[in-house]
Amino acid sequence: MSALRNKVQLIGHVGQEPEVKTMDKGKKVANLTLATRDVYYKDGGEKVEQTEWHRVTAWGKLAEIVEKYVVKGKEIAVEGKLTHRSYDDKNGEKRYITEVVANELLLLGK
Repeated sequence: MSALRNKVQLIGHVGQEPEVKTMDKGKKVANLTLATRDVYYKDGGEKVEQTEWHRVTAWGKLAEIVEKYVVKGKEIAVEGKLTHRSYDDKNGEKRYITEVVANELLLLGK
């Protein structure tokens, strides 16, 4: 059960062009947004479509794969862990971020 403690699996479409940066010592980090869609029906039969947006971060080799193959609109599958962090913005205000740190990525679709 320890493998299930903090595990997120998502399949969706990339919302915008990924942002890839090269850090100190040449390590890369990729940031992207992923849209997932849920469809359900209300009691009266009305169809409801709901889109959720997820922030995804990939490091190292995964970031290199993102840089080379992932573009806006591409369908991908991501597995990783859910993380929360905070930082102070340029105005000194504390900002909070929830993101999925990817440890696996599959390229789907065409």
